[in-house]
Amino acid sequence: MSEENNNLGDDLKKGAEEAAETVKETAKEFAEDAKEVFSSSENKKMLAGILGIVLGSLGIHKFVLGYTKEGVIMLILGLLGIFTCGITSSISWIVGIIEGIMYLTKSDEEFYQTYQAGKKPWF
Repeated sequence: MSEENNNLGDDLKKGAEEAAETVKETAKEFAEDAKEVFSSSENKKMLAGILGIVLGSLGIHKFVLGYTKEGVIMLILGLLGIFTCGITSSISWIVGIIEGIMYLTKSDEEFYQTYQAGKKPWF
């Protein structure tokens, strides 16, 4: 019985080591794929467009494209809506929706030239 327990313990240890190796390989593949996805201009276009439509009033899409100053302006306008009965939030939200639609309707090359290479922050 003792020898069976030792064999079972060895089998469990071997299985755990194999599982750990599999997890490490999978995590490495995921990290490489994620790096590729987030660095490509097409996915920035898609991500910025969707965020502009869904969370436009918070300016998250501006931060994705690297426009920190404009993102902070939209975030402040969105949060000021608490004190202005939603007026500033509505303005920020409308701008976000318009920009999100514009991002998604541009070709990949046009989007890259306008917003990433040309650094055009508004519309």
